[in-house]
Amino acid sequence: MPAATVDPRLLRAFLAVAEELHFTRAATRLYVAQQALSRDIRRLEGELGAELFVRTTRQVSLTPDGARLLPYARRVLEAQSALLAAFGREGEADRPLLVDVNSPGLIGVRVLDRARELVPDIELMTRFESGLTGAAGEILAGRLDASFGRFAGLDPAVRARLEQQPVRYERMAIILPEGHRLAPLAEVPLPALAGETVYAGAGNPRTPEWTDLARRLFEDRGIDIAPPAPLAVGKDEFQRIMAKRGHPILAVTDFPPMPRTVLRPLVDPVPLSPVSLVWRKDTVHPGIDALRRAAAETGAAEGWLRRLPGAWLPAADAEVMETGPGRAAR
Repeated sequence: MPAATVDPRLLRAFLAVAEELHFTRAATRLYVAQQALSRDIRRLEGELGAELFVRTTRQVSLTPDGARLLPYARRVLEAQSALLAAFGREGEADRPLLVDVNSPGLIGVRVLDRARELVPDIELMTRFESGLTGAAGEILAGRLDASFGRFAGLDPAVRARLEQQPVRYERMAIILPEGHRLAPLAEVPLPALAGETVYAGAGNPRTPEWTDLARRLFEDRGIDIAPPAPLAVGKDEFQRIMAKRGHPILAVTDFPPMPRTVLRPLVDPVPLSPVSLVWRKDTVHPGIDALRRAAAETGAAEGWLRRLPGAWLPAADAEVMETGPGRAAR
């Protein structure tokens, strides 16, 4: 029996393949990986209980059921566009797109810089805050358009109202005071942190997804999470407070340098921080398309979504990163 509702994203995938009659071209048009597009088509076929395409090594063609679906898909998507336009959600290309890139130097900055090259006539504005949980609330309230972070760490009710595209697995690292016993090491094995108290944003209402990732990583390893620190606003205040506390800081390898500290990658195992591009489901803006394309192209060129053998990643995060609409091939 066909599903009671059909996700418009699946219909968009179907329409792209139906018009291109080529999965690779359709995936490029949608800024998604071909594997993700094929998965969406299989899901739509499962929900409708019908085969929509005949696939051979040489060509793709519509089945009779696919040809029957085509006009319905076009009407549904046209109606959705009209609805969004009626409530001011379409035709917004003239307004700036506000993107939270978390911190200077992190992966969001690189994606945003490439997106600006792709759409030089679109104004993509940057803000530097910290944490996807805080940004997600702003996105849903309409005060922010997109951000980056650990999507699996958000509340399920919040995730249900957002879209995400996997961007990168970032290697995690530890920031140590210059005189720390582990500072001379080129890499810090996780077992060597046993007995340490590490700052991981505990108590920060904007970053509970990061603290949760730290708890999962430190569990059964004898590593404690430092108690909440005063909520710092700005890089200088954060560095001052961290220097005063003196705790090692959980970070990623691209974290901006801090005075009188060293940054060391973590190993044994190599822990990964999953990063997704996140936006509200009803957002219609060419800037979002540019961000998605920038993340997909740069990630594919640099292997951002390859996981090192034996790397550490929670199962919930692995599932999110494997099933996101923009998942690139490993």
